[in-house]
Amino acid sequence: MPTAAGALLGPRPAAWPMRRPSDLSDAAFELAQRSEIADLHLDSYIAARVFGYDLRRHHGLGPLGGRFFGQLDWPRALSGGLTLGMWSLTTNPFRSAGGRWRAFERNLDDFQSQIERFGPALRVVRDCGELDAARADGSHAVLLAIQGGNALEAAPGGVADLPRGLIWRVTLVHLTNATYGPTSSPLGLWRRSDPLPAAGRSLVQALNEARILVDVAHLGHRAVRDVAACHDPSLPLVATHTGVSGVTPHWRNLDDEELRLIAASDGVVGVIYQAGFLRRPGGPAGVEMVVEHLDHLRRTIGVRHCAIGSDYDGAIMPPVDVRDGAVGYLRLIDTLLRAGWRDEEVQAVLAGNTLRVLRALRPAGWAAGAAVASATAAR
Repeated sequence: MPTAAGALLGPRPAAWPMRRPSDLSDAAFELAQRSEIADLHLDSYIAARVFGYDLRRHHGLGPLGGRFFGQLDWPRALSGGLTLGMWSLTTNPFRSAGGRWRAFERNLDDFQSQIERFGPALRVVRDCGELDAARADGSHAVLLAIQGGNALEAAPGGVADLPRGLIWRVTLVHLTNATYGPTSSPLGLWRRSDPLPAAGRSLVQALNEARILVDVAHLGHRAVRDVAACHDPSLPLVATHTGVSGVTPHWRNLDDEELRLIAASDGVVGVIYQAGFLRRPGGPAGVEMVVEHLDHLRRTIGVRHCAIGSDYDGAIMPPVDVRDGAVGYLRLIDTLLRAGWRDEEVQAVLAGNTLRVLRALRPAGWAAGAAVASATAAR
């Protein structure tokens, strides 16, 4: 049934009833049950790859209490109401260029294999027709993504070597400088204010042609503006997991000019759950921090461009009340409602805006059409 935000809500799998925290309001639980929930940035495969964390099993918060890792697995994502997510493949930047590409190929195969072994409650999708079909069946729609474009540096054909339609988003850089641009991280040293290099402009163009979202999260601030200048104006631009400098000045957060550039493309900004990027002196300590950043987005560029990009398991430390992904989205809904957000505004943040961007990028039937075009070109 369609929600007020225009999202398609399929039946929730009977094996994964939504878990209700004891402190959740009736209004929040009712809204969650009739809403899609999308997360633009999930990094739980890092723990699976590095520590052998089994995403197919229901875990607790672990020995660190949800600090850095232990925040999300697939059972908790499903019982927490998450209906679609961009699950990232992050490659070690300190490998050689060839090593990064080979590692990416191995990780992509391994991650898909794990998804298949989990069963039909998860389904990898390539366009919005496949996404809608997955949701109509009650499956969580998996959108695969790349964190750090340097994984592609040694690919013989570049972006063209990616399996057609399988990757939805590429974050151009991560925590280190790369061929494709400078990072905003302190590890960027004196290059943090560099412009976007020619290789970065070429990558943006290739991603546009392949209908893959260009993600400016982690990118140096001057380079963000350069991306907006060379990006296809007919396609949405995104920052999948960030805070905003208008609330908390920080090297990782976007300023108002950058927010407006993303909004001008009809894109979205996903607010991260990393407390260190969100906290301000004298401010709140819980999920209210996330809401403050969403409030600033709403005032600055409008509700239409607000989204969630938690970065769960991306070595972040979320506010204590949302460290468990099984309740993190529900508590955000409750806090937004308590802050005076209307139901339709909350639904837009949860998934409506993300779905609008995805439909603009890859409407129903795009994957089949792209496959036909690719086969024709090969002949």
